[in-house]
Amino acid sequence: MIGDTPHIIYKICRRDEWHAAERERVFRGSPDDLRDGFIHFSTAEQTSGTFEKYFAGETGLVLVAVDARELGAALKWEPSRGGALFPHLYGELGLDSVIWSRPLASAADFKQLGQ
Repeated sequence: MIGDTPHIIYKICRRDEWHAAERERVFRGSPDDLRDGFIHFSTAEQTSGTFEKYFAGETGLVLVAVDARELGAALKWEPSRGGALFPHLYGELGLDSVIWSRPLASAADFKQLGQ
């Protein structure tokens, strides 16, 4: 935790977006992120809701774990769904901040995050 915010946050990406980021060593955001002006992240508790709301039925997804401590002042915790605070990154995500990434097949994959 950073204060009372988690130090590991998560991003759900489409496989092609993530492979491009791996090649370039930076993730600039999905089309939705680019439209909104920041990269959307979720906490462990929020990931399944994000998956169900925005990615249900999609295949070819990747779950990315990021060390929020590495993101500095560009990471803001802002109210979103239901007033809950969500992590938003105002800038690019350098892959040095990534802890791991793995294929995401279904909401059942979130059990590994301790939900």
